[in-house]
Amino acid sequence: MAQNEARFVRVATLQELQSRGYMTVQLNGNTVALFYHQDRVYAVDNRCPHMGFPLDRGTVRDGILTCHWHHARFDLASGGTFDQWADDVRKFPVEVRDGAIWVDVAPHMDVVAHQQERLRVGLERNISLVIGKAVLTLLEEGRSPVEPFRTGLEFGARYREMGWGQGLTMLVCFMNLLPVLETEDRPRALFHGLAAVAQDTAGHAPRFTVPPLPDDNADLATLKRWFRQFIEVRDAEGAERCIVSAVRAGADHRQMADMLFAAVTDHRYISTGHPADFTNKALEALDLAGWELAEPVLTSLVRGYADASRMEESNAWRYPIDLVQILEHSFDHLPEALEVGQVRRQNGRMALPTRDELVAVLLDDDPQASADALLDALRRGMAPDALAGVVTYAAALRIARFHTSNEFGDWDTALHTFTFANAIQQGLRRAPSPELARGIFDAAMSVYLDRFLNIPPARIPALNGQRPTQPPALSELTALLDRQQQVNQAAQWVAEYLASGGSLPPLLAQMGRLLLREDRDFHTIQTMEAAFRQVSQTDDPTLQGHFLIAAIRYLAAHSPTVRSQGQTYQIAYRLHKGERIFEEA
Repeated sequence: MAQNEARFVRVATLQELQSRGYMTVQLNGNTVALFYHQDRVYAVDNRCPHMGFPLDRGTVRDGILTCHWHHARFDLASGGTFDQWADDVRKFPVEVRDGAIWVDVAPHMDVVAHQQERLRVGLERNISLVIGKAVLTLLEEGRSPVEPFRTGLEFGARYREMGWGQGLTMLVCFMNLLPVLETEDRPRALFHGLAAVAQDTAGHAPRFTVPPLPDDNADLATLKRWFRQFIEVRDAEGAERCIVSAVRAGADHRQMADMLFAAVTDHRYISTGHPADFTNKALEALDLAGWELAEPVLTSLVRGYADASRMEESNAWRYPIDLVQILEHSFDHLPEALEVGQVRRQNGRMALPTRDELVAVLLDDDPQASADALLDALRRGMAPDALAGVVTYAAALRIARFHTSNEFGDWDTALHTFTFANAIQQGLRRAPSPELARGIFDAAMSVYLDRFLNIPPARIPALNGQRPTQPPALSELTALLDRQQQVNQAAQWVAEYLASGGSLPPLLAQMGRLLLREDRDFHTIQTMEAAFRQVSQTDDPTLQGHFLIAAIRYLAAHSPTVRSQGQTYQIAYRLHKGERIFEEA
C-alpha cells in the first residue's frame, strides 16, 4: 500500500548526534527522539506509550531505553516493550547517508489491529489504562462497538472458572445503554464494561467446555429434561453437555432460553435472582455478538444454576408464612390459568384488571392475595409478559419509596427484586412458557417480603403537579450528585424536570453520564439498565417517571464515589488526543 512506502526525511548530521548522544526532532507533527548508542543510530517516538513522558529524558543502557516516570523499558532497536502495561513505542527506520541521518516517517502499523491486540492484553492482565486506550481507538470515527464487545464477551466466558459473573453482566448492561448515551460517552461505557470483565476474571483459572453428545441430532425435549435433572442434583458438567448438544443440534435462541429459564425457575428465586438476570444478559449478549458464541457463553451460566441457593431452604420464605407452599399451590393452577387466558385473548373477550388494582394488591401485606390476583389476571387474558411488567413496576416502586432510615445495604434487597422481575419479563417476551411464568409469582413474593423497606414509605414526588416555566438545567442534577445522600432531592429534580415537559432523551443521556463518572458498582449499573429498559417499553409518562425516580434515587444513594476509574479513563482520553499528561513544575 502507498502509505507503507518509505518516505525518508533528512533530520540531522551524524556528528551532531554523536556529540550530544541524543536529540529530538519534529517530523510530521511527531516529536522523534534520536539516540546514538553502541555505534548505531536509533529513532523512536519521544512520547512514552504508557503516559506520554518524554523518552529523551530516559536512560539507555545495553540497548534498553528506560522511561524515568514509571520505568517502562523498551528495546531501542524494535521499540518493543518489556512491560505490557506500557505498549510498544513506535520506532522509525533510520539510514545514515554521507554523514547525514535520514528517518522514514511513513506509517507502517495497522493501528486498529494493534489496538485489538492491546485490548486482549488489557483483558488478560487487568490493565484498565490499556483497555481505555484501546477502546478509544477502536470506537474512533464511528466504528462499531460490537467487535470490542465481542472480544470482551468471549474472553469473560472462557477465562473465569466459575463462569458468568458480575463483569460480563456489567459489560452487557453498558452495551445496552450505548444507544441512549451521547456519542462522546459511548467509549467510556464500553471501557467500564470491558474493565469490569478484566477485573472479574483476574486470578481465575480458565473454563474448559465439554464436547456435545456424539449424536448431533439429539431430541431437544429430552435434552431439556436431562438438563433440568442435572441442575436439580447440582451436576454442572452433565448440564453443560446438554447445552452444547442442544446448540449443535440447531436449537435457536428461543429454544435455548426455554431450556435455561426452566431450570432457573424450578426453584424459588435462586441466589436472590442473579441467575435469572445473568441468563437474560447472556441471551442479550448473543443477540449483539452472534450466536456462534452460544456454547462458551451459555455454558458459562451453568455453575450459577447448579451452585445456587434456593429460597425454599430459606427461613424468610417459610416462616411465619410459608410462601413456598402458596407458590406451589398456585403453580398447580398455572397451566389452566394460562390456557384460559390464551383462549380469551384469541377470542377478544378479555376483562383485564387495571395496573393500579394489581399493584395495590402486590404492595399490600397479603401474599396469598397477591398469588390469587396474578392467577386471576392470567385467566382474564393478561399476557404473561405484561403481567411480569406489572410486577416489575411494583418492584420499582419499592425502590422509589425506599426510606433512607433503612440500613444502607437494604438498597440491594429492593434492587434484587427489581432486576429479577425485569429479567423474568424480558425472558417471557423472548420465550414464554409455563415454567418461566412461575418467575412472575416468585417476584411477587419477593415484592411482598420487601414491604418493610417502605415503612415508612418515602414520598414519590408528583409528576403532574404545578409545572415550572421550564425544565431545570441538567447541570443541577450533576451538582446534586456531587454531594452524598441527595436521594430525595435528586428524585424531586427528576419529577420537576418531567413535569415541566423536559425531553426524555437528554435526561436518559445525562443519567447515563452520571453513572459513568462514578466507580463501577454492579448493583447500581443493574438498576439503571433495568430502569432504562422498562422506560423504553412504555409510553406511559407516569410509569416512565417512576422508573427513573427509582433509578436516580439508587444512583444518588451511591454517589459520589472516589471516581478513580474515571481518572484512568480521562488519562487514556487525553493520551488518545495527543495531550501532554506530564507537566513540569
